[in-house]
Formats: sequence, C-alpha cells, structure tokens
Amino acid sequence: MSIAVLISGGVDSAVTVHRLVEQGERDLHLFYIRIGMDNGEGDCSADEDIEMCTLIARRYGLPFDVVSLHQEYWDNVMEYALRTVQAGLTPNPDMMCNRMIKFGYFEQRWGKNFDMTATGHYATTDVVDGVKYLATAVDPVKDQTDFLAQITGEQLAHLMFPIGSLPKEEVRRIAAQVNLPNAYRRDSQGICFLGQINYNDFIRRHLGVKTGPIIEIETGRKLGEHQGYWFHTIGQRKGLGLSGGPWYVVKKNVQDNVLYVSRGYDTERQYGRILHLDEMHFISGNPWPQASGPVDIMFKNRHTPLLLKARFTHLRDAEWVIESSEDVQGIAPGQFAVVYDSVGHLCYGSGVIVSDKI
Repeated sequence: MSIAVLISGGVDSAVTVHRLVEQGERDLHLFYIRIGMDNGEGDCSADEDIEMCTLIARRYGLPFDVVSLHQEYWDNVMEYALRTVQAGLTPNPDMMCNRMIKFGYFEQRWGKNFDMTATGHYATTDVVDGVKYLATAVDPVKDQTDFLAQITGEQLAHLMFPIGSLPKEEVRRIAAQVNLPNAYRRDSQGICFLGQINYNDFIRRHLGVKTGPIIEIETGRKLGEHQGYWFHTIGQRKGLGLSGGPWYVVKKNVQDNVLYVSRGYDTERQYGRILHLDEMHFISGNPWPQASGPVDIMFKNRHTPLLLKARFTHLRDAEWVIESSEDVQGIAPGQFAVVYDSVGHLCYGSGVIVSDKI
C-alpha cells in the first residue's frame, strides 16, 4: 500500500513514520507542507523543522519532499481568521487548516497519488455498519478530533492516524527507545500559521488599534479601555489589564466597540447551557436522519479533554441546538461546537455557534 505521510519535524509525526515502517509498510513518501504569513514572516517551515524531517527521511531511507501551499493558506485560512475576528467572532484556524490545506489542497495535488495519507494526529477511526467514522484517541488530553471535526467523509476515507491508539507518554518512550533525533523536542504551541509571531501582533498588523471602553455589565461602570474588540473573545480572563478581578469578557458590542466584563470566578454571566448551531457539518453523514426529537450526545466547545453530556435537536436545514446537562463556560459565537456520540467515542462533526439562546 502506498502512503503519503505528512510530517512536521515534531516527535508525533516521526513516531508515525516509525510505526508504519515497523508494521511492514515500505511504500512511504514523506511530505512537509510549507505555509506562512502573507509577508513571509512566521512561516511554520523553520529551517530546524525541515532539517529534522530530512533526518527522519534519511533514517528510514524514504523519499521526502517539501511542498508549498503558502498562497492557498493565506486565501483560505488566514483570510477566514481575520474576517471572523473582525466580525467580533471567535475563529478556529486549525480546523480550517486541516480541512482546506492538509486534507484539501494537499490531497488534490499530491495525496491523490497514494492509497492513503497518514498524519501524527491524536485520533482514530472506527467502522460502524459499514460507515467509517472519526473517533477519539486513547489519550483524552492529547485527543485532536475537535481540530478534525470539519473534514469531509471523502477526506476521512483516505486518512489514517497511526499513533491515535497510543498515549503521548508512549509516543515519547518509543522515540527515545529508537533514538529518533527529535525524541525530546518540545511540542509546538499556539496557532501554526503564526510561527513565532505573537497573535496580538498579527491581529494588530492587519486590523490595527481602535480604543474602546471596558464596561462592567452589571453596573455600567467604565473600568478601563481596550485596544479593539478583535483582540478579545467571550470567556477571556487574561490580558484585560484590570485590577480587582478576576474579570471575564461576557459580551461584545461590535458596532460601538464596547467590551463588557463581569467579575468573579463564579459569575453566572460566564455560563450558559444552550448552544445554537448553524452550518452543522456531519463528517460521515447525519447519524440520525429519521430523528424527530432530541438525541443524546456528548460535545465540547473548546479544546479540552472534557466532554459534556447534552441533548441535540434538529431545527431546520443545518440548524441544531445543544442543550447541555451542565453549565458551559465562555460560549463564544464563531466557535465550533464539536458533536460526539452519547459515549464520547465517535466524532460526528461540528457546527458554528451563532447564539447561546434559542
């Protein structure tokens, strides 16, 4: 079987290569996707990454290519992120990167020439009644199904995740045991396309600064000023520059550039139980095509190992409502809510949060 393997220079993709070779796969071709910012800064394809990938390829005697999807990344991911932030919403560029770049343009140009594409994502797949589903990883802390919840069924059919059945500590152990050159390399942090560029610096360069008031929502009292609503998201605590907190962002008035905050760890305004979704996307098709009422699910609205129980109701077309069994902190329009089966094993897909009220 011919397999295209996406590698990043990190330990996860290196162990992915090792596992495939150990399992007897010999027809492997390694690829590194070069992407970056519009001005060439912050490119994820640092020299050290490519050097590490080259060492892995040489170690196993495998072909290795660096391919560029720089312009495609800007047009489809960075523009989406900026457009969403400017609208006062909370984007998830990593989800768009997986769907549009890694498993979109890459597959169309290079991956299509191989039987499968393998990555170092912490995820698995499962087949139920002949249908292939995305499924959670063994390690709940490292699970990345929420970053994959916008891919299509066609893309999933061509994907494999060789380390999804391993806990992170085992991946590190294997890397050290076989003396991989990046066995002790730190995991990458933050948003890939920014590289070493600070997120706020990136937003500031493209959207600028627009001073506005920070208002305590309960009293209407002005507490300070912010540099633009696009630097903040619902549920945010850090970076507000306010004393006497903790203070949480609970609302944004985009038109008037006003940021509303509430004080206290347990302020009710941080929480909600209703998530109204639009553009609901099912990876492998709607598992409840005949459902006339609520169904049991688990879900998450941010990257966390915790899944919450809920009822899931179809309203019309691609509109659904999640009714959580417990309070949800920081429900932010623009975020994706990721939907799982009732035991949190199969990841069915995701929808965009448009409101916390029906």
